[in-house]
Amino acid sequence: MTPKIELHLHLEGAAPPAFIRGLAAEKKIDLTGVFDARGHYAFRDFGHFLQVYEAATEVLQTPDDYRRLTRAVLEQSAENGVIYTEAFLSPDFCGGRDLAAWRDYLAAIREGAAEVPEVEMRGIVTCIRHFGPDSARQTALCAAETAGDFVTGFGMGGNEAIGSQGDFAWAFDCAREAGLGLTTHAGEFGGPESVRQALDDLRVTRIGHGVRAIEDDALVDRLAEDGIVLEVCPGSNVVLGLYPDIRRHPIERLRARGVALTVSTDDPPFFHTTMEAEYAALNAAFDWDESLFADIARTAAQAAFCDATTRQRLLDRLDA
Repeated sequence: MTPKIELHLHLEGAAPPAFIRGLAAEKKIDLTGVFDARGHYAFRDFGHFLQVYEAATEVLQTPDDYRRLTRAVLEQSAENGVIYTEAFLSPDFCGGRDLAAWRDYLAAIREGAAEVPEVEMRGIVTCIRHFGPDSARQTALCAAETAGDFVTGFGMGGNEAIGSQGDFAWAFDCAREAGLGLTTHAGEFGGPESVRQALDDLRVTRIGHGVRAIEDDALVDRLAEDGIVLEVCPGSNVVLGLYPDIRRHPIERLRARGVALTVSTDDPPFFHTTMEAEYAALNAAFDWDESLFADIARTAAQAAFCDATTRQRLLDRLDA
């Protein structure tokens, strides 16, 4: 199996449905409306997806819940040949942005990660855009106070229709000063202008999704020239309706224009995908071969928010 590196994975969004249902049963929490008749996450559109996502996270109430979650998610990753992953971690869901509570949750997440040694994990602390800039400041402080060998990045997810990227500049400046790598969701529902705002106002080196940059030739050129890396999640984009099918997804056009990009699953059980499925779909749609996938993995290793020793170890494993 081709070794893979995944840079865009939401920890809660990767929770297997059976895991969430089991935890809900233990805690006697009613999750009516979260699953369909087949036991899959059920949502109509992006706004409803966010509601279902947050409803599912309500069963995750203790640090040990997150230890178990991390283990379950990384076991899935290992089954798909992932050797390194960066997961979005939200203090909003882990102790309500209280630093002491966040430290406890983080310790539990690290414990869960250690239980799956086949996958090396790092955390990207992530503020939630629709929770607002003030909450993002608190999240950034949690990130800065726990930055180190495991927490290596800072990012932003959530509803792109709320506010602008620049509203969150303080949080990103705080994270930058703490030495964290920076990424933000843009160019998904926000269009190409949101990518430009992310570059100008937040000065990120990676963009989560970013695919709608294809609608602006000058922006595509800028991404290529500046070496900005896109964390592309094709299956997610198709399920959420950005593109009607994988063949009309712009990932190949962006690659052909010289944009550095990686492949990830985003929230895999929500979008009925895995890393193996993403690779298979890209092979079928664009005839991407093992050599190209190896290049994609090397791009991801170079873009990873990790130390030089870890990066070289990953590159050596990919080359082997």
